[in-house]
Amino acid sequence: MKKLYLLFNLVLLISFAQAQKNELTLEQAVLMARDKSIASKQASTQKQTDYWRWRTFASDFKPQLSLNGSLPSFTRSFIEVRQPDGTVAFQSVSNNNSSLNLSLSQSISKTGGTVFVQKQIQRFDDFDRKTTLYNGVPLAFGLSQPLFRFNQMRWDKKIEPLKYNESLQNYLESMEQVAMNVSSYYFDLLVAQVNHQIAEKNLKNNDTLYKIAQERLVLGKISQNDLLQLRLTVLNAQKDLASARQEVEVSMLQLKSFIGYRDETRLDLAIPFQIREFNVDVRKAINEAFKNRADAIAFRRKMLESERDLNKAKAENGLNASLNMAFGLSNRGNRPLDVYRNPQDREFVEIQFNLPIMDWGRSKSRTETAKANLELTRQTVEQEKLTFEQEIYTQVALFDMLQSQVKLTAETDQIAATRYQIAQDRFILSDLSITDLGIALQEKDRAKRDYIVALRDYWRAYYTLRYLTLYDFETNQTLDKN
Repeated sequence: MKKLYLLFNLVLLISFAQAQKNELTLEQAVLMARDKSIASKQASTQKQTDYWRWRTFASDFKPQLSLNGSLPSFTRSFIEVRQPDGTVAFQSVSNNNSSLNLSLSQSISKTGGTVFVQKQIQRFDDFDRKTTLYNGVPLAFGLSQPLFRFNQMRWDKKIEPLKYNESLQNYLESMEQVAMNVSSYYFDLLVAQVNHQIAEKNLKNNDTLYKIAQERLVLGKISQNDLLQLRLTVLNAQKDLASARQEVEVSMLQLKSFIGYRDETRLDLAIPFQIREFNVDVRKAINEAFKNRADAIAFRRKMLESERDLNKAKAENGLNASLNMAFGLSNRGNRPLDVYRNPQDREFVEIQFNLPIMDWGRSKSRTETAKANLELTRQTVEQEKLTFEQEIYTQVALFDMLQSQVKLTAETDQIAATRYQIAQDRFILSDLSITDLGIALQEKDRAKRDYIVALRDYWRAYYTLRYLTLYDFETNQTLDKN
């Protein structure tokens, strides 16, 4: 029963220790950063801003119902009145001139014009003479149409959807950028923790070997120089441990700050040994990037914007005119309903124009500048496309290479660790020199660090590949916009 009681207590202690250990995986850190980090919240806020900007643009092409007017519009003053004999008299006035206008308008993107339907009522109160008059437009139809002019709405309808889609892809890229940054901070801390573990183990081993060497010195089996060399190794191990401890604290603070981790407990990171092996077809990666990336959308947007600027320069160099017309009914009376009794026709037609006669080559200069800018944009976009493809091609090649690199460094780490254990046992049996033992120790530590660095480079390349293509090659799916 006593043994069972001790075993039960041991299980409780182990369970408590495991509960106290706060181990964090790379995947958990990425998910936490995407949910809580300032960078992810900024990306979400920007996405929301772009959404409402798009909704504002889309609403401009829907019918607009508005009510405007002046209610009241009171005036009490003296005004100048020209008399029949040419003299001036200042007449007292006291009136209210109120009006209301209800209109329904619709933009026409193909022509750049606007059609509208409106109703209007006006009331005039002359308080000096105690009279009231009404004037109104029961119904009117109108059109405002630019002629031979640049159509901003038509170009906006081509460019703004691209801007919105570009913003959606920018959000996805921002989330993948968060994952890339997390992987960097994660492995900065992981390398620091591994260095700390190595330093602790090396100090413990070197201290043990130093004590053994002291006994062997008494027996005359080791020289004083070798003993001093081991003592120096112990002192260096102590310095390495202090430096590693400081690096762990700094790296842990950086990771916690970025992922939005508010807990004060220590983070112990799990080494992501299990890499995700899969083949990436470079042509598929390039195609997915051109289909998904914000930069690919920006290529088309930049060309359209340059073409728009050229079209604008050409349209504004010649005849600019606009047609404004309205047809409907109007009337006046002493009561509001008089406006609707036997209303009269109401017509309004106006054409305004502006025709440059001589501008000393300004119009031609603007057109040629727009043409040159269009050609420059075309060349720039072509170069950006080449760089875009080359970046993806290089990243795919790097990712394939790093998958093999991780396997090689893992095997090297195992061999170096085994070799050091053998060297340590041989030294204890007086079958190995202190120099060879030090070389084995350095090779063990370097192999461990190289393995962790290889894992860091692999995971960095993994998230970078997702960022550059916005595609998950494990599941063969495009990354979700939601």
